[in-house]
Amino acid sequence: MTRDDVDGGPWRADAPGVVLLPSGRRVRGRSLRADAHGAQDPTVVVHLGRRRPPTPGCERYWIRWVPTDVDEAVRVLREVHGRALRERVEIACRGGVGRTGTAIASVAVLEGMAPADAVAWVRARYHHRAVEVPWQRRVLRAAQQPRSR
Repeated sequence: MTRDDVDGGPWRADAPGVVLLPSGRRVRGRSLRADAHGAQDPTVVVHLGRRRPPTPGCERYWIRWVPTDVDEAVRVLREVHGRALRERVEIACRGGVGRTGTAIASVAVLEGMAPADAVAWVRARYHHRAVEVPWQRRVLRAAQQPRSR
């Protein structure tokens, strides 16, 4: 185990659920129903769900999903995107597919990818059913908008 495994640093490329973004940042997608396997723990977690989850042993953001505030969801995703350069960011929902895939695709949109391309990209690299329902694309479109001041 290395110091980065315990103290910080990005995810190892071979860690389960880790997706390499076009910028080189890494995020991990996960189902909250599954064990988090591996030596590395996240330094920050984004939970996507209807109810506030139990407090993990690290910093956490909770996005109430169906997002009642899409702009707030994009703000959180923008923040963790920046942190993914130096920290282990995990994005998780109950099933680890639709909401998590939507959030990962939204992060790809924040890197400049078009929403439709981000859906195909996350389905190829994370889960083939990511971004499950049409309304989830609303979050991707919001991520494409310029940052509000």
